[in-house]
Amino acid sequence: MDLLRRPRRNRKSAVVRAWARETDLRADHLIYPVFIREEEGTAPIPSMPGQSRLGPEALLRMADHTLEAGVRSMVLFPAVEERLKTSDARECTNPDGLVPKSLRALKARFPELSLVTDVALDPYSSDGHDGLVREGQILNDETVEILVQQALSQAEAGADVIAPSDMMDGRVGAIRQGLDEAGHSHVSIMAYSAKYASAFYGPFRDALESAPKSGDKKTYQMDPANVREGVMEAMLDEDEGADVLMVKPAGAYLDVIRAVREATPLPVAAYQVSGEYAQIVAAAERGWLDRDRIIEETLLSIRRAGASVILSYFSVEVAPRLGV
Repeated sequence: MDLLRRPRRNRKSAVVRAWARETDLRADHLIYPVFIREEEGTAPIPSMPGQSRLGPEALLRMADHTLEAGVRSMVLFPAVEERLKTSDARECTNPDGLVPKSLRALKARFPELSLVTDVALDPYSSDGHDGLVREGQILNDETVEILVQQALSQAEAGADVIAPSDMMDGRVGAIRQGLDEAGHSHVSIMAYSAKYASAFYGPFRDALESAPKSGDKKTYQMDPANVREGVMEAMLDEDEGADVLMVKPAGAYLDVIRAVREATPLPVAAYQVSGEYAQIVAAAERGWLDRDRIIEETLLSIRRAGASVILSYFSVEVAPRLGV
């Protein structure tokens, strides 16, 4: 055949394939999500094999392991005791609550570890919603006032990055103003900008026992059918002072990641959520997929779509196989 261009020449060896590689995946692209609890020891999460709720000492051991694996950032999600959950979610602002105590302990032992904290009411709410509930309605502005106080308690305890996941309108701007006025202008905001009302969150809600007691989250989380709306939400968060914009989930929303990436100069985060983790683990356990290869391929696809950083439960497992 008389061919001037033969693309296979750029695939003929590992060295040449590396020259042509367009996307990289490194440990520095990863954040490890961890579930924390007051009680010592660990409590395995049945729907997320390999993941557990971690007590104080177990959390410190996991932080050490995380850094040793090459991952330099963790995001904390609290499994709050049922007795502390109330309709006004007041425990979320407690300066001596589970998250602030965990932050102080981690920062004292591992000052080099970048700590991200979730801001939302659902772990603390007896209603299981991200916002205050009144007569079946999720209250936006009243919720935002509490979210600001929650963010402040976390920043004062040592959080490096505040990550509001509640999807209330205007919360990024209010949190930014609150942090700045309190002298925390150095604390970043990673906004859950395009967070979809997804079926992939099931195992996460099991892990925190934070599913809504009634109704659903469709009045504040986004319709999975919409891309342009996701970009609009991201642009609003950018205008309000967000430092990083997030798309959640990741795998089923690669088009949204790409659209947000093309619309902003800010870093874009993507969350490979609990359901994505669970389906990979389940298929690998049955021998239907090669676990190592499928983990790296899914993470690489999220990077290829445009994500600057990925929140993944596979972070600590995959990082030692990657460069920094």
